[in-house]
Amino acid sequence: MLAEAVIVRDEKVLLVRKHVQRGAVVWNFPGGGIEVNETPEQTCIREVREETGYDIRIIKLLHEENGKYTYIAAITGGELQLDTDQPHNSDIVDIAWVSLNDKHMFDEVTAPMLGLHLKTAV
Repeated sequence: MLAEAVIVRDEKVLLVRKHVQRGAVVWNFPGGGIEVNETPEQTCIREVREETGYDIRIIKLLHEENGKYTYIAAITGGELQLDTDQPHNSDIVDIAWVSLNDKHMFDEVTAPMLGLHLKTAV
Protein backbone atom coordinates (compact mmCIF):
# COMPACT_ATOMS: atom_id res chain seq x y z
CA MET A 1 0.00 0.00 0.00
CA LEU A 2 1.21 3.47 -0.81
CA ALA A 3 0.21 7.11 -0.90
CA GLU A 4 1.28 9.93 -3.19
CA ALA A 5 0.53 13.60 -3.78
CA VAL A 6 -0.31 15.52 -6.93
CA ILE A 7 0.81 19.09 -6.25
CA VAL A 8 0.17 21.67 -8.96
CA ARG A 9 1.32 25.27 -8.65
CA ASP A 10 1.78 27.98 -11.29
CA GLU A 11 0.98 25.60 -14.19
CA LYS A 12 3.63 23.13 -12.96
CA VAL A 13 3.44 19.81 -11.13
CA LEU A 14 5.95 18.57 -8.56
CA LEU A 15 7.65 15.34 -9.65
CA VAL A 16 10.47 13.18 -8.33
CA ARG A 17 12.67 11.11 -10.61
CA LYS A 18 13.26 7.77 -8.97
CA HIS A 19 13.96 4.11 -9.41
CA VAL A 20 10.59 2.31 -9.28
CA GLN A 21 9.21 -1.18 -9.67
CA ARG A 22 7.55 -0.44 -13.03
CA GLY A 23 10.76 0.74 -14.74
CA ALA A 24 14.37 1.72 -14.35
CA VAL A 25 14.10 5.44 -13.60
CA VAL A 26 10.88 7.43 -14.08
CA TRP A 27 9.31 10.73 -13.10
CA ASN A 28 6.61 10.12 -10.52
CA PHE A 29 4.56 11.99 -7.94
CA PRO A 30 6.20 12.20 -4.51
CA GLY A 31 5.03 9.43 -2.21
CA GLY A 32 5.80 6.01 -0.84
CA GLY A 33 4.87 3.05 1.28
CA ILE A 34 2.43 3.16 4.17
CA GLU A 35 4.07 2.20 7.45
CA VAL A 36 2.51 0.32 10.39
CA ASN A 37 -0.03 2.44 12.34
CA GLU A 38 0.04 5.16 9.68
CA THR A 39 -2.94 6.40 7.68
CA PRO A 40 -2.60 7.00 3.94
CA GLU A 41 -2.89 10.74 4.62
CA GLN A 42 -0.07 10.64 7.20
CA THR A 43 2.06 8.66 4.76
CA CYS A 44 1.48 11.18 2.01
CA ILE A 45 2.47 14.11 4.23
CA ARG A 46 5.57 12.31 5.57
CA GLU A 47 6.73 11.06 2.17
CA VAL A 48 6.42 14.46 0.49
CA ARG A 49 8.43 16.04 3.32
CA GLU A 50 11.11 13.33 3.14
CA GLU A 51 11.40 13.37 -0.65
CA THR A 52 11.05 17.07 -1.43
CA GLY A 53 11.52 19.14 1.74
CA TYR A 54 7.99 20.57 1.46
CA ASP A 55 5.28 20.50 4.12
CA ILE A 56 1.84 19.93 2.65
CA ARG A 57 -1.81 19.74 3.52
CA ILE A 58 -4.11 17.22 1.92
CA ILE A 59 -6.92 18.84 -0.04
CA LYS A 60 -8.76 15.68 -1.05
CA LEU A 61 -8.45 12.09 -2.16
CA LEU A 62 -8.18 12.07 -5.95
CA HIS A 63 -8.12 8.32 -6.57
CA GLU A 64 -7.73 5.01 -4.74
CA GLU A 65 -7.15 1.68 -6.39
CA ASN A 66 -5.58 -1.52 -5.11
CA GLY A 67 -4.15 0.13 -1.99
CA LYS A 68 -2.64 3.08 -3.88
CA TYR A 69 -3.95 6.43 -2.61
CA THR A 70 -3.44 9.53 -4.74
CA TYR A 71 -4.19 12.84 -3.06
CA ILE A 72 -4.41 16.41 -4.24
CA ALA A 73 -2.23 18.47 -1.91
CA ALA A 74 -0.95 22.02 -1.43
CA ILE A 75 2.37 23.24 -0.09
CA THR A 76 2.20 24.94 3.29
CA GLY A 77 5.92 25.40 4.02
CA GLY A 78 9.44 24.13 3.64
CA GLU A 79 11.72 24.48 0.66
CA LEU A 80 12.62 22.26 -2.25
CA GLN A 81 15.57 20.06 -1.41
CA LEU A 82 16.74 16.54 -2.11
CA ASP A 83 18.61 14.97 0.79
CA THR A 84 20.27 11.93 -0.80
CA ASP A 85 22.18 11.23 2.42
CA GLN A 86 18.94 9.88 3.89
CA PRO A 87 18.51 6.13 3.26
CA HIS A 88 14.80 6.59 2.44
CA ASN A 89 15.83 8.82 -0.49
CA SER A 90 18.38 6.44 -2.00
CA ASP A 91 16.01 5.68 -4.91
CA ILE A 92 15.55 9.37 -5.87
CA VAL A 93 17.64 10.89 -8.65
CA ASP A 94 16.07 14.36 -9.00
CA ILE A 95 13.11 16.59 -8.03
CA ALA A 96 11.57 19.21 -10.30
CA TRP A 97 8.61 21.43 -10.97
CA VAL A 98 7.53 20.23 -14.43
CA SER A 99 5.37 22.28 -16.77
CA LEU A 100 1.92 20.82 -17.37
CA ASN A 101 2.66 21.33 -21.08
CA ASP A 102 5.66 18.96 -21.04
CA LYS A 103 3.55 15.94 -22.05
CA HIS A 104 6.65 13.79 -22.68
CA MET A 105 7.40 13.93 -18.93
CA PHE A 106 4.27 11.96 -18.03
CA ASP A 107 3.85 8.22 -18.52
CA GLU A 108 0.97 5.73 -18.47
CA VAL A 109 0.78 6.00 -14.67
CA THR A 110 1.23 9.73 -14.05
CA ALA A 111 -0.65 11.09 -17.08
CA PRO A 112 -4.08 9.68 -16.10
CA MET A 113 -3.77 10.94 -12.50
CA LEU A 114 -2.71 14.39 -13.66
CA GLY A 115 -5.57 14.44 -16.15
CA LEU A 116 -8.03 13.46 -13.43
CA HIS A 117 -6.69 16.21 -11.19
CA LEU A 118 -6.95 18.83 -13.91
CA LYS A 119 -10.56 17.76 -14.65
CA THR A 120 -11.57 18.06 -11.00
CA ALA A 121 -9.83 21.44 -10.64
CA VAL A 122 -12.00 23.09 -13.30
